[in-house]
Amino acid sequence: MVRHATNDWVGERLAGWTPGVHLNEAGQQQAFALAERLAPMPIKAIYSSPLERAWETAAPLAERLNLPVEIEPDLGEVQYGQWTGKPLKEMRETDLWPLLMMAPSLARFPEGESLSEAQARIVGALERLRRKHPDDMIMAVSHADMLKAVVAHYIGLHLDLFQRLVISPAAVSVLRFSPPGIARLERFNDTGTLSDLVVEPKIEPKAEETSETAAPNT
Repeated sequence: MVRHATNDWVGERLAGWTPGVHLNEAGQQQAFALAERLAPMPIKAIYSSPLERAWETAAPLAERLNLPVEIEPDLGEVQYGQWTGKPLKEMRETDLWPLLMMAPSLARFPEGESLSEAQARIVGALERLRRKHPDDMIMAVSHADMLKAVVAHYIGLHLDLFQRLVISPAAVSVLRFSPPGIARLERFNDTGTLSDLVVEPKIEPKAEETSETAAPNT
C-alpha cells in the first residue's frame, strides 16, 4: 500500500476529491524513486485511487513493470464534503476538529462521509482485490487517512486511535496475508530514508527585524 507522492496541497489544504491536483516537482521525484525501490518486487497488479496525484504516483512503476494502472474508486480519498479544498489551519478552529482527534469513529464531515464509512469502503476494496489475487503481490495507491484507517483495521487498532499513525507521501506499508486470511504488518510508513524525521531548525528573526520601537532612519 502506497500513499501518493507530495503536491502543493499537502499539509496546507484538504484536497479531498478536488480534480486537477497533480504531483509537484518533488512529488514526481518521489514517484520515480518509488519505482526504483519497488521495480525488483514481484508485483503482479497495480491499483490506484482515481485521483490524479495517486495514479501519477503509480505511473513510473507501472511503466517499469509494463503493467496498467487499474483505477479502483474505493481507494479514493475520504469524502470531506464541505471541508474539501479548505485550509487545514481554518479547519483546526472548527467544533468538529477535537472530535476528529479524540473520537474519529464518531465524526462525519459536513455533507461528506464518516471516517467509519471511509474505513469500511477501503477495507472492502482491499478484500475484493485480495480475493482476486490470492497468491500475488499487488500494489494499491491511496491517501493518508484511508491508509491509516486500513492499517488500524488489520492490526486491531480502534479507529479512535488511528490519528496516532503517520503515513508520509510516497511511503510504503506492507500487509502479508496467510491462510485463513490472517494479516501481518511487515512494513509501515517506509520511505527508504529517515529525512522526514529531521525537524528543520527554527530561525529566529534578527532583533532589528522585529523591533517596533526602533527610531526611524533620519
